[in-house]
Amino acid sequence: MALSKKPVTGMKDILPEEMKIRDYVISVIKETYASFGFTSIETPCVENIANLNCKAGGENEKLIFKILKRGEKLKLEQASSEEDLVDGGLRYDLTVPLVRYYSNHANELPAPFKALQMGNVWRADRPQRGRYRQFMQCDIDILGEASNLAEIELILATTTTLGKLNFKNFQIRINDRRILKAMAAYSGFSEEDYDTVFIILDKMDKIGLDGVKAELVEAGFDEAIVQKYTELFAKMEQAEDSIAWITETVGDFLEEGVKDSFREIIDSVQATKGDFFELVFDPTLVRGMSYYTGTIFEIAMPEFGGSCGGGGRYDKMVEKFTGNSVPACGFSIGFERIILLLMESGFQIPDEKQKVAYLLEKGLPHDVLCDVIAKAQEERKAGKQILVARMNKNKKFQKDQLIAQGYEDFKEFYKNPIQ
Repeated sequence: MALSKKPVTGMKDILPEEMKIRDYVISVIKETYASFGFTSIETPCVENIANLNCKAGGENEKLIFKILKRGEKLKLEQASSEEDLVDGGLRYDLTVPLVRYYSNHANELPAPFKALQMGNVWRADRPQRGRYRQFMQCDIDILGEASNLAEIELILATTTTLGKLNFKNFQIRINDRRILKAMAAYSGFSEEDYDTVFIILDKMDKIGLDGVKAELVEAGFDEAIVQKYTELFAKMEQAEDSIAWITETVGDFLEEGVKDSFREIIDSVQATKGDFFELVFDPTLVRGMSYYTGTIFEIAMPEFGGSCGGGGRYDKMVEKFTGNSVPACGFSIGFERIILLLMESGFQIPDEKQKVAYLLEKGLPHDVLCDVIAKAQEERKAGKQILVARMNKNKKFQKDQLIAQGYEDFKEFYKNPIQ
């Protein structure tokens, strides 16, 4: 059977031009997040299958690339269930690995711990524009900070990074899971129905309020409850201050202090954010992960027509590993979608080093070759990017290719200097 030269479906080869932009974006991300006090960590790409299936990853748990047991542990003839065959899986996000990492090293880490993690994750998803089965994630998280300072720092660090990459006119949509639950409780939904209600609500941007109402009724919920629930969203749109209106309306169904904390996050970000993005309260924002417990946020970019990142507070996850409750909050940039938008816009890396190509004719004398290499080294020390390459027969085509790669200057060296 002939070998396939194409990558596996949902995965891609990265050509040099894109890799150059990816490396630049990574450098901007690391430099900016470091200025906010985040430190880099790394976790393995393979996690224990029990961790990945801990009911924290929502729909992503259905998309795990699972790994068979190895060697003597793999007993195919005795297997009666998947548990007998599988003991690991490729991580589908960076949050579950981070929480395991923190649980394992908490005594060695500062409090609060501000982590930056970048790495590939894998999901057996249906590939589409900006969505792959292997893709880079870029997460910042703060563990051990119970106050809303965590949310404020995460939003400002993320938006500052996007601003440095020349993104403008985007939105940070913000909501709170506790507000979502208070609205559902006020309307009459039982707590065990919240997940179903929120999954349908999450379709609001696609099917509209009438569509949400119809799907809730179709799902078997009482029409009076559905009517009361959907009226909340309609009236919020008309309210001058939607946060004040909804928190006053749901009253004691909302935990004490949520309104003031939520308002403080918005006011603090608004006071310092500049004019290149907008912070918007979105009561329909749900976020798919079931581990979120409080504030949630999402990046909406008009160029992409969808989410380019998001995050929120997940105060109960560390407890799953250690039995001890530790406050935690994180924000993830949609790295692959950011790269896609930069590539499509013709993004040019600013302040690139001057790129010079030394083209050497074949048969160059030994002493001349040594001089050329020495000169190239000196120019590299001076901050230039020097490519040393043999001349091709079709020198014009070779130069055209190098020009396309950003080379601005050419120096040619012949075995016969008279030429």
